[in-house]
Amino acid sequence: MAEASSIRPQPAASIEQWDFEADVVVAGYGIAGVSASIEAARAGADVLVLERTSGWGGAAALAGGFIYLGGGTPLQQALGFEDSPANMKSFMMAALGPGADEEKITDYCEGSVEHYNWLVDNGVPFKESFYGQPGWETPFDDGLMYSGGENSAPFNTIATPAPRGHVPQMSGKRTGEKGGGFMLMKPLIETAEILGVRAEYDMRVQRLVADGDRVVGIIAKQYGKEVAVRARTGVVLATGSFAYNEAMIQSYAPRLIGRPGAAIEEHDGKAIQMAQALGADLAHMDATEVAFFGDPQLMIRGILVNGRGQRYVNEDTYPGRIGQETLLRNENQAYLIIDEASYEEGCAADSSTPFFRFQPKWVAETVEELESDMGLPEGTLQSTVEVYNRHAARGEDPVLGKKKEWVKPIGSPVAALDLRNFTAGFTLGGLRTSINSEVIHVSGEPIPGLFAAGRCTAGVCAGGYASGTSLGDGSFYGRRAGISAAKG
Repeated sequence: MAEASSIRPQPAASIEQWDFEADVVVAGYGIAGVSASIEAARAGADVLVLERTSGWGGAAALAGGFIYLGGGTPLQQALGFEDSPANMKSFMMAALGPGADEEKITDYCEGSVEHYNWLVDNGVPFKESFYGQPGWETPFDDGLMYSGGENSAPFNTIATPAPRGHVPQMSGKRTGEKGGGFMLMKPLIETAEILGVRAEYDMRVQRLVADGDRVVGIIAKQYGKEVAVRARTGVVLATGSFAYNEAMIQSYAPRLIGRPGAAIEEHDGKAIQMAQALGADLAHMDATEVAFFGDPQLMIRGILVNGRGQRYVNEDTYPGRIGQETLLRNENQAYLIIDEASYEEGCAADSSTPFFRFQPKWVAETVEELESDMGLPEGTLQSTVEVYNRHAARGEDPVLGKKKEWVKPIGSPVAALDLRNFTAGFTLGGLRTSINSEVIHVSGEPIPGLFAAGRCTAGVCAGGYASGTSLGDGSFYGRRAGISAAKG
Protein backbone atom coordinates (compact mmCIF):
# COMPACT_ATOMS: atom_id res chain seq x y z
CA MET A 1 0.00 0.00 0.00
CA ALA A 2 2.94 2.32 0.58
CA GLU A 3 3.84 2.17 -3.09
CA ALA A 4 0.23 2.66 -4.13
CA SER A 5 -0.19 5.74 -1.94
CA SER A 6 3.07 7.25 -3.20
CA ILE A 7 1.76 7.55 -6.76
CA ARG A 8 -1.68 8.89 -5.94
CA PRO A 9 -2.17 12.45 -7.16
CA GLN A 10 -1.52 15.20 -4.65
CA PRO A 11 -4.14 17.95 -4.29
CA ALA A 12 -2.85 21.33 -5.45
CA ALA A 13 -4.30 22.94 -2.34
CA SER A 14 -1.82 21.01 -0.22
CA ILE A 15 1.21 22.57 -1.93
CA GLU A 16 2.56 25.34 0.28
CA GLN A 17 5.36 26.35 -2.08
CA TRP A 18 6.25 25.56 -5.67
CA ASP A 19 9.98 24.91 -6.10
CA PHE A 20 9.87 25.23 -9.90
CA GLU A 21 7.34 26.66 -12.33
CA ALA A 22 6.81 26.70 -16.08
CA ASP A 23 3.97 26.78 -18.56
CA VAL A 24 4.76 23.28 -19.81
CA VAL A 25 6.53 20.70 -17.65
CA VAL A 26 7.95 17.70 -19.52
CA ALA A 27 8.97 14.53 -17.67
CA GLY A 28 11.78 12.82 -19.59
CA TYR A 29 14.43 14.16 -21.99
CA GLY A 30 14.51 11.43 -24.60
CA ILE A 31 13.08 11.65 -28.11
CA ALA A 32 9.46 12.28 -27.06
CA GLY A 33 10.47 14.80 -24.40
CA VAL A 34 12.77 16.87 -26.59
CA SER A 35 10.23 16.92 -29.45
CA ALA A 36 7.52 18.09 -27.05
CA SER A 37 9.83 20.74 -25.64
CA ILE A 38 10.70 22.18 -29.04
CA GLU A 39 7.11 22.51 -30.19
CA ALA A 40 5.87 23.87 -26.86
CA ALA A 41 8.61 26.50 -26.88
CA ARG A 42 7.83 27.45 -30.49
CA ALA A 43 4.20 27.87 -29.44
CA GLY A 44 5.37 30.51 -26.99
CA ALA A 45 5.42 28.45 -23.80
CA ASP A 46 8.02 28.59 -21.06
CA VAL A 47 9.24 24.97 -20.91
CA LEU A 48 10.93 23.00 -18.12
CA VAL A 49 12.14 19.42 -18.58
CA LEU A 50 12.57 17.08 -15.61
CA GLU A 51 15.11 14.36 -16.43
CA ARG A 52 15.76 11.42 -14.12
CA THR A 53 19.42 10.95 -15.09
CA SER A 54 22.26 13.45 -15.12
CA GLY A 55 22.05 14.12 -18.86
CA TRP A 56 19.74 14.19 -21.87
CA GLY A 57 19.21 11.34 -24.32
CA GLY A 58 17.29 8.51 -22.71
CA ALA A 59 17.03 5.24 -24.62
CA ALA A 60 16.95 7.16 -27.92
CA ALA A 61 20.57 8.30 -27.69
CA LEU A 62 21.72 4.70 -27.25
CA ALA A 63 19.52 3.25 -30.00
CA GLY A 64 20.41 2.42 -33.57
CA GLY A 65 18.60 5.56 -34.64
CA PHE A 66 15.88 4.31 -37.01
CA ILE A 67 12.98 6.70 -37.48
CA TYR A 68 10.11 5.00 -39.30
CA LEU A 69 9.01 7.42 -42.03
CA GLY A 70 7.50 7.06 -45.45
CA GLY A 71 4.77 8.18 -47.78
CA GLY A 72 7.32 9.61 -50.20
CA THR A 73 9.94 11.38 -48.10
CA PRO A 74 12.60 13.39 -49.97
CA LEU A 75 15.13 10.68 -49.06
CA GLN A 76 12.93 7.93 -50.48
CA GLN A 77 12.42 9.93 -53.65
CA ALA A 78 16.10 10.78 -54.03
CA LEU A 79 16.96 7.08 -53.85
CA GLY A 80 14.30 6.05 -56.36
CA PHE A 81 11.70 4.46 -54.06
CA GLU A 82 8.02 5.19 -54.60
CA ASP A 83 5.73 5.31 -51.60
CA SER A 84 2.48 6.95 -50.53
CA PRO A 85 0.62 7.46 -47.25
CA ALA A 86 -1.95 4.87 -48.33
CA ASN A 87 0.72 2.30 -49.17
CA MET A 88 2.52 2.97 -45.91
CA LYS A 89 -0.75 2.57 -44.01
CA SER A 90 -1.47 -0.77 -45.68
CA PHE A 91 1.83 -2.14 -44.44
CA MET A 92 1.57 -0.69 -40.94
CA MET A 93 -1.98 -1.93 -40.37
CA ALA A 94 -0.92 -5.44 -41.40
CA ALA A 95 2.43 -5.54 -39.62
CA LEU A 96 1.78 -3.68 -36.37
CA GLY A 97 -1.41 -5.38 -35.21
CA PRO A 98 -3.60 -7.05 -34.25
CA GLY A 99 -5.65 -4.22 -32.88
CA ALA A 100 -3.57 -1.43 -34.40
CA ASP A 101 -5.07 2.04 -33.94
CA GLU A 102 -6.23 2.93 -37.46
CA GLU A 103 -6.87 6.59 -36.65
CA LYS A 104 -3.39 7.01 -35.23
CA ILE A 105 -1.68 5.10 -38.06
CA THR A 106 -3.60 7.09 -40.71
CA ASP A 107 -2.59 10.32 -39.00
CA TYR A 108 1.03 9.20 -38.71
CA CYS A 109 1.29 8.14 -42.36
CA GLU A 110 -0.31 11.34 -43.66
CA GLY A 111 2.07 13.45 -41.58
CA SER A 112 5.20 11.42 -42.23
CA VAL A 113 6.73 13.53 -45.01
CA GLU A 114 6.19 16.73 -43.04
CA HIS A 115 7.79 15.08 -40.00
CA TYR A 116 10.86 14.10 -42.03
CA ASN A 117 11.19 17.71 -43.16
CA TRP A 118 10.81 18.88 -39.56
CA LEU A 119 13.68 16.65 -38.46
CA VAL A 120 15.91 17.91 -41.28
CA ASP A 121 15.00 21.53 -40.54
CA ASN A 122 16.07 20.91 -36.96
CA GLY A 123 19.49 19.67 -38.01
CA VAL A 124 19.10 15.88 -38.21
CA PRO A 125 21.37 14.66 -41.06
CA PHE A 126 20.38 11.91 -43.51
CA LYS A 127 22.81 10.58 -46.13
CA GLU A 128 21.39 9.84 -49.59
CA SER A 129 22.51 6.23 -49.51
CA PHE A 130 20.55 2.96 -49.36
CA TYR A 131 21.69 -0.17 -47.52
CA GLY A 132 20.01 -3.17 -49.12
CA GLN A 133 21.43 -6.09 -47.17
CA PRO A 134 19.51 -7.92 -44.43
CA GLY A 135 20.47 -6.68 -41.01
CA TRP A 136 19.34 -5.20 -37.74
CA GLU A 137 20.71 -1.89 -38.98
CA THR A 138 23.26 -0.59 -41.47
CA PRO A 139 26.89 -1.06 -40.35
CA PHE A 140 27.75 2.11 -42.28
CA ASP A 141 26.34 5.65 -42.39
CA ASP A 142 23.62 4.96 -44.97
CA GLY A 143 20.40 6.90 -44.55
CA LEU A 144 17.76 4.38 -45.61
CA MET A 145 17.05 0.64 -45.35
CA TYR A 146 14.22 -1.83 -44.93
CA SER A 147 13.48 -2.04 -41.21
CA GLY A 148 10.21 -3.96 -40.83
CA GLY A 149 10.12 -6.81 -43.32
CA GLU A 150 8.32 -4.67 -45.90
CA ASN A 151 10.00 -6.54 -48.78
CA SER A 152 9.41 -10.00 -47.27
CA ALA A 153 6.44 -12.35 -47.01
CA PRO A 154 3.67 -11.88 -46.21
CA PHE A 155 3.87 -8.08 -46.33
CA ASN A 156 5.32 -7.82 -49.84
CA THR A 157 1.99 -9.16 -51.13
CA ILE A 158 -0.08 -6.74 -49.01
CA ALA A 159 1.65 -3.46 -49.85
CA THR A 160 4.24 -2.36 -52.40
CA PRO A 161 7.62 -2.74 -50.63
CA ALA A 162 9.32 0.53 -49.74
CA PRO A 163 12.18 1.07 -47.26
CA ARG A 164 11.16 3.36 -44.41
CA GLY A 165 13.96 2.97 -41.91
CA HIS A 166 15.50 6.46 -41.95
CA VAL A 167 18.82 6.61 -40.07
CA PRO A 168 20.68 9.80 -39.09
CA GLN A 169 24.10 9.90 -40.69
CA MET A 170 26.84 8.92 -38.27
CA SER A 171 30.22 7.22 -38.55
CA GLY A 172 31.75 5.02 -35.88
CA LYS A 173 28.42 4.02 -34.39
CA ARG A 174 28.28 1.69 -31.39
CA THR A 175 24.72 0.71 -30.63
CA GLY A 176 24.07 0.74 -26.89
CA GLU A 177 26.94 3.16 -26.35
CA LYS A 178 26.73 5.87 -28.99
CA GLY A 179 24.39 4.78 -31.74
CA GLY A 180 22.73 6.54 -34.62
CA GLY A 181 20.15 7.72 -32.11
CA PHE A 182 22.76 10.08 -30.69
CA MET A 183 22.78 11.96 -33.99
CA LEU A 184 19.02 12.20 -33.78
CA MET A 185 19.02 13.56 -30.25
CA LYS A 186 22.00 15.93 -30.37
CA PRO A 187 20.65 18.46 -32.92
CA LEU A 188 17.19 18.36 -31.34
CA ILE A 189 18.60 19.09 -27.89
CA GLU A 190 20.63 21.97 -29.36
CA THR A 191 17.45 23.32 -30.97
CA ALA A 192 15.60 23.11 -27.65
CA GLU A 193 18.40 24.96 -25.86
CA ILE A 194 18.37 27.74 -28.47
CA LEU A 195 14.62 28.08 -27.91
CA GLY A 196 15.20 28.59 -24.20
CA VAL A 197 14.03 25.22 -22.91
CA ARG A 198 15.26 24.70 -19.34
CA ALA A 199 16.23 21.32 -17.88
CA GLU A 200 16.56 20.06 -14.34
CA TYR A 201 18.48 16.80 -14.02
CA ASP A 202 18.47 14.02 -11.40
CA MET A 203 14.72 14.51 -11.07
CA ARG A 204 12.72 11.35 -10.25
CA VAL A 205 9.04 12.03 -10.82
CA GLN A 206 6.82 10.64 -8.06
CA ARG A 207 3.21 11.66 -8.60
CA LEU A 208 1.01 14.18 -10.34
CA VAL A 209 -0.54 17.25 -8.76
CA ALA A 210 -4.22 17.81 -9.50
CA ASP A 211 -6.59 20.71 -8.97
CA GLY A 212 -9.94 18.97 -9.21
CA ASP A 213 -9.91 17.04 -12.48
CA ARG A 214 -7.03 19.04 -13.95
CA VAL A 215 -3.33 18.16 -13.74
CA VAL A 216 -1.34 21.23 -12.67
CA GLY A 217 2.06 19.87 -11.70
CA ILE A 218 4.40 17.08 -10.66
CA ILE A 219 5.99 16.03 -7.38
CA ALA A 220 9.57 14.82 -7.92
CA LYS A 221 12.65 13.98 -5.91
CA GLN A 222 15.95 15.70 -6.64
CA TYR A 223 19.01 14.53 -4.71
CA GLY A 224 16.69 12.88 -2.21
CA LYS A 225 14.63 16.04 -1.55
CA GLU A 226 10.99 16.20 -2.58
CA VAL A 227 10.17 19.15 -4.82
CA ALA A 228 6.94 20.53 -6.25
CA VAL A 229 6.86 21.62 -9.89
CA ARG A 230 3.98 23.71 -11.17
CA ALA A 231 2.74 23.44 -14.75
CA ARG A 232 0.63 26.45 -15.70
CA THR A 233 -0.77 24.97 -18.92
CA GLY A 234 0.18 21.29 -19.16
CA VAL A 235 2.26 18.29 -18.11
CA VAL A 236 3.82 15.97 -20.69
CA LEU A 237 4.80 12.44 -19.65
CA ALA A 238 7.66 11.03 -21.73
CA THR A 239 9.55 8.71 -19.41
CA GLY A 240 9.65 5.48 -21.45
CA SER A 241 8.25 1.97 -21.14
CA PHE A 242 7.79 -0.43 -18.22
CA ALA A 243 10.39 -2.94 -19.45
CA TYR A 244 12.30 -2.70 -16.16
CA ASN A 245 9.33 -2.89 -13.81
CA GLU A 246 9.27 -6.52 -12.77
CA ALA A 247 5.83 -6.40 -11.17
CA MET A 248 4.28 -4.78 -14.26
CA ILE A 249 5.98 -7.31 -16.54
CA GLN A 250 4.51 -10.15 -14.48
CA SER A 251 1.05 -8.56 -14.61
CA TYR A 252 0.90 -7.46 -18.23
CA ALA A 253 3.66 -9.06 -20.34
CA PRO A 254 4.57 -12.38 -18.68
CA ARG A 255 6.32 -13.72 -21.77
CA LEU A 256 9.17 -11.35 -20.90
CA ILE A 257 9.64 -12.73 -17.38
CA GLY A 258 13.28 -13.70 -17.00
CA ARG A 259 14.28 -12.18 -20.33
CA PRO A 260 16.79 -9.32 -20.55
CA GLY A 261 15.20 -5.94 -21.16
CA ALA A 262 16.08 -4.39 -24.52
CA ALA A 263 15.72 -0.95 -22.96
CA ILE A 264 17.32 1.10 -20.20
CA GLU A 265 16.70 0.62 -16.49
CA GLU A 266 15.02 4.03 -16.23
CA HIS A 267 12.10 2.50 -18.13
CA ASP A 268 10.29 1.60 -14.92
CA GLY A 269 6.69 2.39 -15.84
CA LYS A 270 6.41 5.21 -13.32
CA ALA A 271 4.59 7.63 -15.64
CA ILE A 272 2.05 4.96 -16.53
CA GLN A 273 1.31 4.29 -12.87
CA MET A 274 1.10 8.00 -12.02
CA ALA A 275 -1.48 8.52 -14.75
CA GLN A 276 -3.34 5.34 -13.81
CA ALA A 277 -3.76 6.78 -10.33
CA LEU A 278 -5.81 9.55 -12.00
CA GLY A 279 -7.94 7.04 -13.91
CA ALA A 280 -5.97 6.95 -17.18
CA ASP A 281 -6.88 4.20 -19.63
CA LEU A 282 -4.30 1.73 -20.96
CA ALA A 283 -3.92 -0.13 -24.24
CA HIS A 284 -1.99 -3.15 -25.54
CA MET A 285 -0.12 -3.75 -22.31
CA ASP A 286 0.71 -7.31 -23.38
CA ALA A 287 2.38 -6.17 -26.62
CA THR A 288 6.13 -6.71 -26.78
CA GLU A 289 8.94 -6.37 -29.26
CA VAL A 290 11.54 -9.12 -29.14
CA ALA A 291 15.17 -8.77 -30.14
CA PHE A 292 16.69 -11.99 -31.48
CA PHE A 293 20.44 -12.48 -31.12
CA GLY A 294 21.04 -14.05 -34.49
CA ASP A 295 22.97 -12.49 -37.36
CA PRO A 296 20.60 -11.86 -40.28
CA GLN A 297 23.41 -12.58 -42.75
CA LEU A 298 23.57 -16.13 -41.42
CA MET A 299 19.85 -16.65 -40.88
CA ILE A 300 18.91 -15.84 -44.48
CA ARG A 301 21.37 -18.46 -45.73
CA GLY A 302 19.89 -21.30 -43.68
CA ILE A 303 16.59 -22.34 -42.17
CA LEU A 304 15.31 -21.69 -38.66
CA VAL A 305 13.58 -24.60 -36.94
CA ASN A 306 11.86 -24.91 -33.57
CA GLY A 307 12.15 -27.61 -30.92
CA ARG A 308 10.14 -29.97 -33.13
CA GLY A 309 12.48 -29.60 -36.08
CA GLN A 310 9.94 -27.53 -38.05
CA ARG A 311 10.42 -24.22 -39.84
CA TYR A 312 8.26 -21.45 -38.39
CA VAL A 313 9.26 -18.16 -40.03
CA ASN A 314 10.74 -16.92 -43.31
CA GLU A 315 14.37 -16.24 -42.48
CA ASP A 316 14.67 -13.14 -44.68
CA THR A 317 12.11 -11.12 -42.73
CA TYR A 318 12.66 -8.40 -40.12
CA PRO A 319 14.74 -9.88 -37.26
CA GLY A 320 12.34 -8.47 -34.68
CA ARG A 321 9.54 -10.48 -36.28
CA ILE A 322 11.76 -13.56 -36.02
CA GLY A 323 12.24 -12.75 -32.35
CA GLN A 324 8.51 -12.44 -31.73
CA GLU A 325 7.79 -15.72 -33.52
CA THR A 326 10.52 -17.45 -31.53
CA LEU A 327 9.67 -16.25 -28.03
CA LEU A 328 5.93 -15.68 -28.22
CA ARG A 329 4.88 -18.61 -30.39
CA ASN A 330 7.66 -21.21 -30.28
CA GLU A 331 8.63 -21.35 -26.61
CA ASN A 332 11.97 -19.60 -27.23
CA GLN A 333 13.25 -22.65 -29.10
CA ALA A 334 15.30 -21.95 -32.24
CA TYR A 335 18.06 -23.63 -34.18
CA LEU A 336 19.69 -22.39 -37.37
CA ILE A 337 20.37 -25.19 -39.85
CA ILE A 338 23.04 -24.18 -42.37
CA ASP A 339 25.62 -25.87 -44.56
CA GLU A 340 29.33 -25.14 -44.44
CA ALA A 341 29.51 -23.07 -47.63
CA SER A 342 26.62 -20.84 -46.62
CA TYR A 343 27.99 -20.39 -43.10
CA GLU A 344 31.36 -19.23 -44.44
CA GLU A 345 29.67 -16.93 -46.95
CA GLY A 346 27.52 -15.35 -44.24
CA CYS A 347 30.50 -14.83 -41.94
CA ALA A 348 32.32 -13.00 -44.73
CA ALA A 349 29.47 -10.53 -45.29
CA ASP A 350 29.38 -7.04 -43.77
CA SER A 351 27.20 -6.90 -40.69
CA SER A 352 26.17 -4.49 -37.99
CA THR A 353 26.01 -7.38 -35.53
CA PRO A 354 29.16 -9.52 -35.90
CA PHE A 355 28.82 -10.30 -32.18
CA PHE A 356 25.66 -12.27 -33.07
CA ARG A 357 27.73 -14.80 -35.05
CA PHE A 358 28.21 -18.03 -33.15
CA GLN A 359 30.05 -21.26 -33.77
CA PRO A 360 27.84 -24.22 -34.64
CA LYS A 361 27.03 -26.50 -31.71
CA TRP A 362 26.52 -29.58 -33.88
CA VAL A 363 28.19 -30.53 -37.19
CA ALA A 364 27.46 -33.64 -39.26
CA GLU A 365 27.83 -35.07 -42.73
CA THR A 366 24.11 -35.79 -43.09
CA VAL A 367 20.88 -34.28 -41.85
CA GLU A 368 19.96 -37.63 -40.31
CA GLU A 369 23.11 -37.56 -38.17
CA LEU A 370 22.55 -33.91 -37.26
CA GLU A 371 18.98 -34.63 -36.21
CA SER A 372 20.14 -37.44 -33.94
CA ASP A 373 22.94 -35.36 -32.41
CA MET A 374 20.49 -32.56 -31.66
CA GLY A 375 18.07 -34.93 -29.98
CA LEU A 376 15.16 -34.04 -32.26
CA PRO A 377 12.36 -36.56 -32.87
CA GLU A 378 13.38 -39.01 -35.56
CA GLY A 379 12.47 -37.89 -39.06
CA THR A 380 11.36 -34.37 -38.17
CA LEU A 381 14.40 -32.41 -39.29
CA GLN A 382 14.95 -34.76 -42.19
CA SER A 383 11.45 -34.16 -43.54
CA THR A 384 11.78 -30.38 -43.02
CA VAL A 385 15.05 -30.21 -44.96
CA GLU A 386 13.78 -32.59 -47.65
CA VAL A 387 10.72 -30.42 -48.34
CA TYR A 388 12.78 -27.23 -48.25
CA ASN A 389 15.46 -28.61 -50.59
CA ARG A 390 12.94 -30.04 -53.04
CA HIS A 391 11.40 -26.61 -53.61
CA ALA A 392 14.71 -24.74 -53.25
CA ALA A 393 16.07 -26.67 -56.22
CA ARG A 394 13.52 -24.69 -58.24
CA GLY A 395 14.30 -21.43 -56.39
CA GLU A 396 10.99 -21.52 -54.52
CA ASP A 397 9.77 -21.46 -50.93
CA PRO A 398 5.99 -22.04 -51.09
CA VAL A 399 5.84 -22.90 -47.38
CA LEU A 400 6.96 -19.55 -45.91
CA GLY A 401 7.72 -17.38 -48.92
CA LYS A 402 11.42 -16.62 -48.52
CA LYS A 403 12.60 -14.53 -51.46
CA LYS A 404 14.13 -16.43 -54.38
CA GLU A 405 17.54 -14.75 -54.02
CA TRP A 406 18.03 -16.44 -50.64
CA VAL A 407 16.54 -19.85 -51.46
CA LYS A 408 19.24 -22.47 -51.93
CA PRO A 409 19.27 -26.21 -51.12
CA ILE A 410 21.06 -27.13 -47.90
CA GLY A 411 24.12 -29.22 -48.70
CA SER A 412 26.79 -31.11 -46.76
CA PRO A 413 28.44 -30.92 -44.32
CA VAL A 414 25.60 -29.39 -42.34
CA ALA A 415 25.57 -27.67 -38.98
CA ALA A 416 23.16 -26.34 -36.37
CA LEU A 417 23.57 -23.18 -34.32
CA ASP A 418 21.84 -23.33 -30.95
CA LEU A 419 19.80 -20.12 -30.68
CA ARG A 420 17.52 -21.18 -27.82
CA ASN A 421 16.82 -18.41 -25.30
CA PHE A 422 18.64 -15.86 -27.46
CA THR A 423 15.99 -13.19 -27.03
CA ALA A 424 15.41 -9.92 -25.17
CA GLY A 425 12.38 -7.68 -25.21
CA PHE A 426 10.72 -4.40 -24.44
CA THR A 427 7.12 -3.40 -23.94
CA LEU A 428 4.93 -1.58 -26.46
CA GLY A 429 1.78 -0.89 -24.45
CA GLY A 430 1.01 2.06 -22.26
CA LEU A 431 -1.30 5.01 -21.77
CA ARG A 432 -4.11 5.41 -24.26
CA THR A 433 -3.73 8.77 -26.00
CA SER A 434 -5.52 10.75 -28.69
CA ILE A 435 -3.87 11.90 -31.91
CA ASN A 436 -3.29 15.18 -30.07
CA SER A 437 -1.41 13.25 -27.36
CA GLU A 438 -4.06 13.84 -24.70
CA VAL A 439 -4.08 11.13 -22.04
CA ILE A 440 -7.48 9.44 -22.13
CA HIS A 441 -9.43 8.69 -18.94
CA VAL A 442 -11.22 5.33 -18.63
CA SER A 443 -14.42 7.30 -19.29
CA GLY A 444 -13.16 8.04 -22.78
CA GLU A 445 -12.60 11.74 -22.12
CA PRO A 446 -9.17 13.47 -22.06
CA ILE A 447 -7.66 14.19 -18.64
CA PRO A 448 -7.32 18.00 -18.58
CA GLY A 449 -3.74 19.22 -18.47
CA LEU A 450 -2.16 15.79 -19.04
CA PHE A 451 -0.40 14.72 -22.22
CA ALA A 452 1.99 11.88 -23.08
CA ALA A 453 4.14 10.48 -25.88
CA GLY A 454 6.75 7.83 -26.51
CA ARG A 455 6.99 4.36 -25.04
CA CYS A 456 4.92 5.20 -21.95
CA THR A 457 1.98 5.34 -24.38
CA ALA A 458 0.34 2.84 -26.71
CA GLY A 459 1.64 4.25 -29.99
CA VAL A 460 1.27 2.94 -33.52
CA CYS A 461 2.35 -0.58 -32.51
CA ALA A 462 -0.27 -2.86 -31.03
CA GLY A 463 1.58 -6.16 -31.30
CA GLY A 464 3.88 -6.25 -34.30
CA TYR A 465 6.85 -3.94 -34.69
CA ALA A 466 9.15 -2.32 -37.22
CA SER A 467 12.47 -0.76 -36.28
CA GLY A 468 12.00 2.99 -36.11
CA THR A 469 8.42 3.05 -34.88
CA SER A 470 9.48 3.92 -31.31
CA LEU A 471 11.61 6.90 -32.34
CA GLY A 472 9.11 7.68 -35.08
CA ASP A 473 5.90 7.92 -33.10
CA GLY A 474 7.81 9.17 -30.04
CA SER A 475 9.02 12.23 -31.93
CA PHE A 476 5.82 12.64 -34.00
CA TYR A 477 3.44 12.51 -31.04
CA GLY A 478 5.96 14.21 -28.79
CA ARG A 479 5.53 17.23 -31.04
CA ARG A 480 1.74 16.96 -30.72
CA ALA A 481 2.05 16.73 -26.94
CA GLY A 482 4.11 19.91 -26.81
CA ILE A 483 1.65 21.84 -28.97
CA SER A 484 -1.34 20.59 -26.97
CA ALA A 485 0.30 21.28 -23.60
CA ALA A 486 1.19 24.83 -24.63
CA LYS A 487 -2.45 25.50 -25.46
CA GLY A 488 -3.52 24.16 -22.05
